[in-house]
Amino acid sequence: MKAAVIYPNSGLPQYAEIPEPQVQNEDEVLVTVKAVAVKQLDKSIASGKHYSSGNQPATSQVPGIDGMCLLDDGRRVYGMGVSGMMAEKAIIHRNRIVQIPDGLNDAMAAALPNAVIGAAMALKFKAKIQAGDIVLVNGATGVTGRMAIQLARHYGAKKIIGTGRNQESLSELLALGADETIAITGDDAGFVAQLEALHKATPIGVVIDYLWGRTAELILSVLKGNGIFTNPVSYVSVGSMSGDLIQLSAAILRSVDLQLTGSGMGSWPRQHVAAALTEILPEAFRLAAEGKLKLETITAKLSDISSVWQLDVSSGNRLVVTV
Repeated sequence: MKAAVIYPNSGLPQYAEIPEPQVQNEDEVLVTVKAVAVKQLDKSIASGKHYSSGNQPATSQVPGIDGMCLLDDGRRVYGMGVSGMMAEKAIIHRNRIVQIPDGLNDAMAAALPNAVIGAAMALKFKAKIQAGDIVLVNGATGVTGRMAIQLARHYGAKKIIGTGRNQESLSELLALGADETIAITGDDAGFVAQLEALHKATPIGVVIDYLWGRTAELILSVLKGNGIFTNPVSYVSVGSMSGDLIQLSAAILRSVDLQLTGSGMGSWPRQHVAAALTEILPEAFRLAAEGKLKLETITAKLSDISSVWQLDVSSGNRLVVTV
């Protein structure tokens, strides 16, 4: 069968012929792959740089942790891979399958799960979002940030604030459910002043952060109390596009009713992972099929994987490889 294969020290995946994977036990299912989203997570794992992976393996590998595929009976499903998914055939976990509704195309079905899980797990289980909450999404112009805006609105947020660097993308957030946007320009004083004004008018209760780094320091400085009662704030770190480390003043932790946590592989208990497959993703697929969740995709053929692996996809779009 044909597959995208990353060979040791090669960097880019190659379109190559490899043996078809073999089912090893009753918990595994062989499927025909139709579409796989190319995510930063896949690239990080493939390179050995993601925190969930060890050093880069010395053997060749097929990238892709999940995708849209067909069962033997023709049913369209989303599956999580035992083997790499960027191939004509793959092995998936039998108990990690979600059926895809007819109104959802293959590319969208492949692209949605990573964005939905990256947003919903943080909002529902880490921040425990409630109807009426004021939500700040830091780094809202990316695929997952845009999904967080939409899901926060779906979950009943009263007001949603989005931050980002791309002004054009920021303006698009308003159509997705954001009420306010703040541009990240490097002007720390201006960023803080805008956020302080919004926080004073409607105190922020949930922060979903895809950037971390300097903007996290600025947001936490705005949340800092002054010795009187403060509203509870759930601050959830989901990504670190602006840097892995921050300086955090102990005074901030002592002066505000703050829950600081992270959302990612390893931080979710089993029951939350189960809920992602049985509740969150089925609902998201239904909403997308009804046109109530938006995600833009760009498609490319598996045979072109070498040329598109490092493609600079515009903000808010997800590259999907079709098989």
